[in-house]
Amino acid sequence: MRKVAELAGRWFAVLVVLGGVAGLVAPAQLAPIAGHVPLFLGIIMFGMGLTLRGVDFALVARRPWAVLVGVAAQYVVMPLVAWGVGHAFGLEDLALLGMILVGAAPGGTASNVIVYLAKGDTALSVTLTAVSTVLAPLLTPAIVLWLAGSELDVTYGALMTSIVQIVLVPVLAGLLLRTLAGRYVEAVLPYLPLVSVTGIVVVVAGIVAANAGAVLGTGLLLGLAVVVHNGVGLALGYLAARVAGLDETARRAVSIEVGMQNSGLSASLATAHFSPAAALPAALFSVWHNVSGATLASFWARRPVGGAGGGERPREGAHSLPA
Repeated sequence: MRKVAELAGRWFAVLVVLGGVAGLVAPAQLAPIAGHVPLFLGIIMFGMGLTLRGVDFALVARRPWAVLVGVAAQYVVMPLVAWGVGHAFGLEDLALLGMILVGAAPGGTASNVIVYLAKGDTALSVTLTAVSTVLAPLLTPAIVLWLAGSELDVTYGALMTSIVQIVLVPVLAGLLLRTLAGRYVEAVLPYLPLVSVTGIVVVVAGIVAANAGAVLGTGLLLGLAVVVHNGVGLALGYLAARVAGLDETARRAVSIEVGMQNSGLSASLATAHFSPAAALPAALFSVWHNVSGATLASFWARRPVGGAGGGERPREGAHSLPA
């Protein structure tokens, strides 16, 4: 079973693509899954909490500037780029809203292993993921309502409540369980990739199935917008870290943290408060950012740099939750 979990993590991007294909092939059978996206994300976020420890937040005190730069870039660059790219591509209504939801989400947890493979600052990556996730209930609703509020029939409180329920509570529950029963949790950490990969693949299959007609009709344009959004995010994340004076390993970490989003949260908010159509950008982003992240990691891995961050191996299970 452990070997299967390792293979699932290694071939995650391929499995997500296959999940999307399954959604197109069997839309009637898989579309009902879209209504259960919040449940799947809650399970995945609980798994993320199991991989965290209090020490993951200690870096905030030791290197506040690096953490501040990373989190600020996360919540400034990606939302504004999503809004700009969406309008540039002529996206409207739910498609544009879906782009903004992706942009306003915290960092995706698959970023941790991508940063490690890219010889980046893994400790900073884990901290940025944790901090941006904890801040999501406050910042994500505010950003979404700021960029698309005039068109939305939803309140800040409703969005915040959803994020607390499907992200913050499961993450804190997992963290608490890790604190109280660390020895037992350590035993299951190697198997978490199988749980998280399965959850994301099922979510993508359900969302694509619920929007099969839209994917076949406008999927190419929306897919291109997602690719540009991700690419610009990766580039501006690196640039922001460079301008801030961070070293090369930290630049790589911030770049990947900014460019890789928690698309599962975006899909969950879309289906819970709007419609499955608004979750389509998140499904496409979930496929693409893992492909682009792995490609970028391969490129950077051939250009090793010095520094403490580049040599740190991610903790067991830290890479187990792609989203």
